[in-house]
Amino acid sequence: MSDPSSSAHAPSSSSSAPDAPPPYVKSAPPATPAGKAGLLSLVATPIGNLGDISQRALDTLSHADLILCEDTRVTAKLLRHFGIAAATQTLHEHNEEERIPFLLGRLREGARIAVVSDAGMPLLSDPGYRLARAAIAAGVQVTGIPGPNAASLALALSGLPPIPSLFLGFPPPRSQARRTAFATLRAAEQAGLSATLIWYEAPHRLVETLADLTAVFGEARPAAVGRELTKRFEEMVRGSLADLAAHFAAIEPRGEITLLLGPPPDGDDGAQTLDNHLRAALKTHSVKDAATLVAGFVNLPRRTIYARALELSRDGE
Repeated sequence: MSDPSSSAHAPSSSSSAPDAPPPYVKSAPPATPAGKAGLLSLVATPIGNLGDISQRALDTLSHADLILCEDTRVTAKLLRHFGIAAATQTLHEHNEEERIPFLLGRLREGARIAVVSDAGMPLLSDPGYRLARAAIAAGVQVTGIPGPNAASLALALSGLPPIPSLFLGFPPPRSQARRTAFATLRAAEQAGLSATLIWYEAPHRLVETLADLTAVFGEARPAAVGRELTKRFEEMVRGSLADLAAHFAAIEPRGEITLLLGPPPDGDDGAQTLDNHLRAALKTHSVKDAATLVAGFVNLPRRTIYARALELSRDGE
């Protein structure tokens, strides 16, 4: 769950757990049929509490010919804690594409390669997608070892509707881009989307992100923030966007953050409000000018407003 725009890493798998996990006992290696290609395993690792790692994850890592890590220093702490000696190499957004040919070669030769991120499930806002896609295309067997994931845990604890939900990774780091992204989602809601929205966020940007969400979705919208999940100081803050903004304005957010926004309330009239504004503007303005006028006080992308104004004008409304 690394923030791609920050040097801060996701929660270290070496974070101390309240209770130490039992000693890991290495199992016998699984048999590899002669002449078969290797295996690429996507392995979930703890998001804070070492006791959350599974036996299958430990077995897979202990028998891997190579472990691909977002940060080898972080993974080394996890492996050292469980007494696992294995070769590790980095795999991150800056080197993943160039490493694929070499890694596919190893897999075709029969190697067992595991992919881990600093914490949680690989590929989900972390490296590994391009390698997994290339392995699938090459006919290499790809499997996964499920386990801890901050987004799914926060969703379960949030009190917000769990189905449907939409995970969106990290919001853009700059406010203007964030508001544009949020406005696009608001436009999708006005077209019928109704889901709990989930993001990861860096703690130093949380207050600004809550302000941008409030500007687009309104201060009454239900939301939740999960902080330091599975760790000693785990916190789940629930309430309206206004409640969350007040809480984190008074108490500086720290640690790993998962941010959730509940779906629009029943009877959400955002789409009707847009149409009413556009109909009034179209009575005295061209389509372009009406869209520009309405865009000044409606938090939606300008192209969305223009497209709707064009539809209303064609329908003679």
